[in-house]
Amino acid sequence: MNKKLQELLEGAGVNSVELQRLVDISLDEDFRFGPDVTSEATIPIDQKAEAEVVARQPGIVCGVTVALAVLEAAQFPLSGVTIIHPDGDAVESKDAVLHFSGPLRPLLLAERTLLNFMTHMSGVATATNAWVRALEGTGCEVRDTRKTTPGLRQLEKYSVRCGGGTNHRMGLGDAALIKDNHIAAAGSVTHAIDAIRSANPDISLEVECDTLEQVLEAIDAQCSLLLLDNMDIEEIKSAVEIARRLPGVRVEASGGMTLENAVAVARAGVDYIAVGSLTHSVVALDLGLDMVSATPITNS
Repeated sequence: MNKKLQELLEGAGVNSVELQRLVDISLDEDFRFGPDVTSEATIPIDQKAEAEVVARQPGIVCGVTVALAVLEAAQFPLSGVTIIHPDGDAVESKDAVLHFSGPLRPLLLAERTLLNFMTHMSGVATATNAWVRALEGTGCEVRDTRKTTPGLRQLEKYSVRCGGGTNHRMGLGDAALIKDNHIAAAGSVTHAIDAIRSANPDISLEVECDTLEQVLEAIDAQCSLLLLDNMDIEEIKSAVEIARRLPGVRVEASGGMTLENAVAVARAGVDYIAVGSLTHSVVALDLGLDMVSATPITNS
């Protein structure tokens, strides 16, 4: 991967080494049974063309930087790529996102893989942005979860950021989240909190609370980040009232969150709303690759 592309990816918070591995695996799915027999039979190796990635519906673009990595791996010259709408841009139906000018065969080798990445990532960004717009003015942020597609967490969480959302923890080691099974194993909320602080005193700590009693116990233990799981609006209001006794506390709501109830939940006083559907069941944004022109090859 060239240095300029590496810098672009790293600046976006995408690990270039991990992405290269993903791109290689994805391209291998197309080539493990041999070369592109259709393109090799119909397209001369030196044929050139112009083409564009075009939006078929409105949304938020994401995955442009990933598409560049796919194109480079397929040996399409990046000098022939013009980015019209970078990651995070809003597009309308029929808007061109990327313009290509160069050899046709490697472009078609890359086509499906780059669109697979871009349509999925743009779907995540678009879904996230719908929540961001719904919560506008409330002071509440939408956060993702670890309910991600295996192998795609880095890219899906990047897509959430492109849509205007906020990332929760990336894995099991960058923050502690005490859930119901941990509480059951430890014997209580307090015992679980004490165990985490003893083993990892400097790590960010959040406690999932199913009841107001657990909220009170977590606050008494000076836990400053609470996750309210599957509480109704009145329970959330009561939990927030208890939580605000601790200066600097932040409160997150999860479970049963919808765009329809987003504002009501936000106005109940929470700082974050956790939405697993941003990644675990998102609908892809419809993007396609359209040929603009192709240079005909004639036999002399």
